[in-house]
Amino acid sequence: MSDHSRPPPSPLPPLPHKRGADSVGALPGGRVVAVLGPTNTGKTYLAMERMLAHASGMMGFPLRLLARENYDKVVRAKGAAQVALVTGEEKIIPPGARYWICTVESMPLDHVVQFLAVDEIQLAADPERGHIFTDRLLHARGTDETMFLGSDTIRPLLQKLIPRAEFVSRPRFSSLTYSGHKKLTKLPPRAAVVAFSAADVYGLAELLRRTRGGTAVVLGALSPRTRNAQVQLYQEGAVDYLVATDAIGMGLNMDVDHVAFARLSKFDGQQPRRLRAPEVAQIAGRAGRHLTDGTFGTTDEAPALDPELIDAVENHKFETLKTLMWRNVDLDFRSPQALLRALEAGAPSPVLIRAREADDHLALQALAQDADLMRLANNPLAVRLLWEVCQIPDFRKVLSDAHTRLLSQIFRHLRDGPAGTLPQDWVAAQVSRLDRGEGDIDTLVSRIAHIRTWTYISHRPGWLEDAAHWQERTRAIEDRLSDALHERLTQRFVDKRSAGLVKRLADGRDLMGAVDREGRVMVEGHPVGRLRGVTFELDADVPAADAKAITTAARRALADVIAQRVRAFEGAPDSAIILDAAGAFHWDGAVVGQLVPGPTPLAPLVRLLGDDFLQTGQREPVRARLTRWMEAHVARVLAPLVALAAAARGGVVHGGELSGAGRGIAFQVAEALGGLPRAPLEPLIAGLTREDRRRLAALGLRLGFSQVFLAALTRPAAVSLRGQLWSVARGRVLDVPAPGRVSLPAGDLPADFLAAIGYIPLGARAIRVDMVDRLEKSLAGRAKAGPLTTVDDLVLSLGVPRAEVTPLMSALGWRPGRPAGEGEAAPWVRRRPKAARAMPPISAPPPLAAGKRPLPVLPASDNPFSILRTLVEAP
Repeated sequence: MSDHSRPPPSPLPPLPHKRGADSVGALPGGRVVAVLGPTNTGKTYLAMERMLAHASGMMGFPLRLLARENYDKVVRAKGAAQVALVTGEEKIIPPGARYWICTVESMPLDHVVQFLAVDEIQLAADPERGHIFTDRLLHARGTDETMFLGSDTIRPLLQKLIPRAEFVSRPRFSSLTYSGHKKLTKLPPRAAVVAFSAADVYGLAELLRRTRGGTAVVLGALSPRTRNAQVQLYQEGAVDYLVATDAIGMGLNMDVDHVAFARLSKFDGQQPRRLRAPEVAQIAGRAGRHLTDGTFGTTDEAPALDPELIDAVENHKFETLKTLMWRNVDLDFRSPQALLRALEAGAPSPVLIRAREADDHLALQALAQDADLMRLANNPLAVRLLWEVCQIPDFRKVLSDAHTRLLSQIFRHLRDGPAGTLPQDWVAAQVSRLDRGEGDIDTLVSRIAHIRTWTYISHRPGWLEDAAHWQERTRAIEDRLSDALHERLTQRFVDKRSAGLVKRLADGRDLMGAVDREGRVMVEGHPVGRLRGVTFELDADVPAADAKAITTAARRALADVIAQRVRAFEGAPDSAIILDAAGAFHWDGAVVGQLVPGPTPLAPLVRLLGDDFLQTGQREPVRARLTRWMEAHVARVLAPLVALAAAARGGVVHGGELSGAGRGIAFQVAEALGGLPRAPLEPLIAGLTREDRRRLAALGLRLGFSQVFLAALTRPAAVSLRGQLWSVARGRVLDVPAPGRVSLPAGDLPADFLAAIGYIPLGARAIRVDMVDRLEKSLAGRAKAGPLTTVDDLVLSLGVPRAEVTPLMSALGWRPGRPAGEGEAAPWVRRRPKAARAMPPISAPPPLAAGKRPLPVLPASDNPFSILRTLVEAP
């Protein structure tokens, strides 16, 4: 039963009406009430009743799904003409709307209402979205009454931030008790199994389908329509089990009797961590509705819960929140740089901490590197438009290069287009390619994420001609994709194999197989899998006990087809092969290989994947084709590095060869993957001729202030590939900086990883090498012109927080000096460099015979880039 369908609880006790202002935000208004308690306490029901008792009201919910559900309830109570729905992807605003149901991000705070409420206010502590909830806490008010709903863990902070707030505690209607550890196959009916990744959810759903007949599936990546359809399967009793991520922890009210945790750790966007007690309680609280008690526990794949955690969940006793996330909303739109500085502003209270960079902030940083684009953002209105464009969500949550390019295109069209709107033909092309219902579950999830982004764009005022048409079209596409996704999920996790096939398997008879034109593999007339590339993918709903017999039949059917596919793969163009961020090769929709460590970082090896159906003589041609692709990819993306290495071996550059000193520099920089500190190379640099310098410059090598580097390798594609090669060599995947990002917190990132991708550790930051060179030259130029007293503008422009200016300057070799006179600013003084250690002459590597590798000229042992040599020597 939903929180909103039970009999109404006791009304809020009358409280004295207060006027005044909060301590933070100085907002006038009526009473401010915080209704706090665990799940299943009727908090949302109470707020809805209070809102409908006023002449106007607004409620902000944490999920689009929740907003839509409650919008429907208010429409039934007040009529469609009285109720507005406002989310990022949907806006229904009748002219006379008095009640506004919104997602928290979309609440129109300039609209005055008598009653205002925000649900799940404890999310103000969430690292990703918390700053939005904190902003509503500080600045959103109804003229007569404001209500914040959430967990009791936020009470002390509410008391500090809003001293005049009144508090109402709500006890849980039913009890929630721990029932211990159970095998997944022994769970009682009406149970929800919780994991924290799509792979785990699919695996658990597979096991329940084979052993218990089927299960519904809920993940955060599903569209609301698909989630509703899957929940309906469960609610109607078509299946007795639900496998989900923590997406069920908020906004899904179902008849769940038991919640079983199959995992007790999750990835929080930065690292894996164990679930905290309030998170366990939020999810476990889905068990039991209204007066029906619920239970929670773990499955055989998860460790037992600690007694302290069990006691906390059962008795709702949790450590209170200490801080909330905050982001400056007083933004400066005079220039993109001013806007970035405003976003970096510090919090106004010790209980508020500045939120980490959100996707819109990262998008702005990336776009700010495009000089041509920034010339269009040359007035406050244009900067405000740029910020609105940066706030377009990427529902895939990856902030990819493709999304950044889309934002750039949208801003250019809106800013510089003849009509000031997005071109109809361009929008049609973008949307039409998503209107395809074929593909697997992950493909449909990705398309739904893309079309949701376009639905958001269609609701931006003034961005599209005939916006209503595009809103209707994108919503229709999302509905079709959602229906297709629900069908795929149902087929995979609910449908059973036909009785005839099961009977033949039970009788032990040989099965006959065939392959149709679409690559579907049929056994006894029933689809059992699909041929993608050279890989046979067994359908997910084939029982494990039957998989061997079905695979044997499929192997017989695929022998000739596999041979044809191998020949097609050998002749496939490079564009048909895709290398993903994890180092996996894709062809024809299947993973066919994986990069593994090779003799050098620039020469990784290839291991075949999904090659079970390949015969011995077919594996080597496939591996050789992938190896050729990788060599060509490295040569194309890292062409300057390859050219520099060739010059070091005696190759001709601009009609001649480098001298011994030039070849020595070229060789060492190439061995270090594109960059070295200048100091150890000074003896060689001193020996360069004018022709050497001209030829090194033609190769793109920059003899910088303190670094010698290939400037072209700072481009996003090169940075990404260098990071990927490092990850393969080390067997440890680390994320490279967002495209165009010039600085980032160094944190625990390994020094050799930063060096490999072209970033220099300076204090607590890592700065891209070309920007370090530019900064050092600017500092030297200012120091030459007079006392160096102003550096903040140079350092802060790199995205460095003000608090890190002094440590960064110190790392660059500058220290604060004494002011020349009273009241004058203290100048920065460059430390005297230590006497350079004499280096023996270094000769260039001799030219080599074909196929031979030069003996390395190693950098100095105390050179920070020398650690890259361990990549070659690592096992």
